[in-house]
Amino acid sequence: MNLIIGILYLIAAVLFILGMKLLSSPETARLGNILSSIGMFIAIVSTIPLLPGITNKSIFQQHLINYILIIIAILIGLIVGVFGAYAVKMTAIPQMVAIFNGVGGGAAALVSAIEFFTHSSNPQTISYFFVITTLFASLVGAVSFTGSVIAFSKLQGLIDKPVTYSLQKIVNAIIMFGIILLGLLTIFSDSHIIFGWFFIISLVFGILMTLPIGGADMPVVIALLNSFTGLAVAVDGFTIHNIAMIIGGTLVGSSGTLLTLLMCKAMNRSITNVLFGAFGKITSSDSSGGTTGDKTIKSITSDEVAIMLAYAQLVIIVPGYGLAVAQAQHQVRELENELEKRNIEVKYAIHPVAGRMPGHMNVLLAEANVPYDHLYEMEQINPEFQRADVVLVIGANDVVNPAAKNNPGSPIYGMPILNVQQAKQVIVLKRSMNPGFSGIENELFYNENTRMLFGDAKDSVSKLINELKKVK
Repeated sequence: MNLIIGILYLIAAVLFILGMKLLSSPETARLGNILSSIGMFIAIVSTIPLLPGITNKSIFQQHLINYILIIIAILIGLIVGVFGAYAVKMTAIPQMVAIFNGVGGGAAALVSAIEFFTHSSNPQTISYFFVITTLFASLVGAVSFTGSVIAFSKLQGLIDKPVTYSLQKIVNAIIMFGIILLGLLTIFSDSHIIFGWFFIISLVFGILMTLPIGGADMPVVIALLNSFTGLAVAVDGFTIHNIAMIIGGTLVGSSGTLLTLLMCKAMNRSITNVLFGAFGKITSSDSSGGTTGDKTIKSITSDEVAIMLAYAQLVIIVPGYGLAVAQAQHQVRELENELEKRNIEVKYAIHPVAGRMPGHMNVLLAEANVPYDHLYEMEQINPEFQRADVVLVIGANDVVNPAAKNNPGSPIYGMPILNVQQAKQVIVLKRSMNPGFSGIENELFYNENTRMLFGDAKDSVSKLINELKKVK
């Protein structure tokens, strides 16, 4: 039986790795999801004893004896997962990712806590390694759970600003010191009460760690919390001797960590600055960017934009969260088709932190069947703006704000941006002059070559398509 289970776990691990590899490309992402799902199904089935009395004492299967609860839990997970995948709107995908990740972290924390309470009553069955791994998984999983709940609240608009207070960093440091102290006491005492306080304070720390982080950093935070969940699952795998959890958790943890570091590099900031810098906290002195002065915005009509587009040679489209809110991706794709009929080159500029989660814009445009080779990362597209005749900024704000380069007092100063201001004409599609998710006013709106096309992005792009068809 051990051999069969080991082989099944190996198959599941191979499918996890292949699925992760295939997810790196939109052309193979669907197959990657299918393979990963099959791997997870094999891992779950392998963990459940198929016949009463058949258990493997080298792993935790001997505890899994209530088949009714197992089936109920699986059915609940299937229903929630399927409903979430089909019912969630594109604008709510980041929130769904955050909350699903939090559930994973919370589950990992509970598994480690249950293992500790189960075995600590019999000191002969535990070791220092066992206690340390359960403490680590409980800490990281708990932080991932409550941190993801706060991230969900910020993305959902339930918490609209970073929450900061005086001596915040000192308080967090004291709490972290308390967690370490309680962890050490647990290692040498195996006390249920001390472990319980360790678990509760870990949950609190996850909340306090995430509250001061501003909205513009949410993509980085989601990636980081995702890596936390993976680490907690991997360590749980060591605790309960489950190879599939070790491999799957390691894949998630390592990929999430790499993604976090890459996104921090793209923002020209360190991970410590993201976590402890309270980025996004706007004061009255810096909310305007400091350089707009008495400049005024210049609006434009759909027919005027259509004429610009009709006689352009290169048009660059910059998608942002507003595009997702308006669900205008299909209209943008139709606009691209209309432009290409006129032999006009169309490119999409994708900033690493555009939207509310890593790859948000890629997923959004893939839904509208935008060719992947039309999407260009920031490093590829920035040199192209100088020769662009028209740039359409649809719902993007912070990632095109020149304050990141021009205003040392701005909270986003130093963050690499898309150089849309270098184009001949910049058309910004927005509902209003409200600032972006970080709460910072955009200097781009006041530039001489910028025009504002106000209205819902979906309606505005549809009007552009109709007006463009009229231009001969």
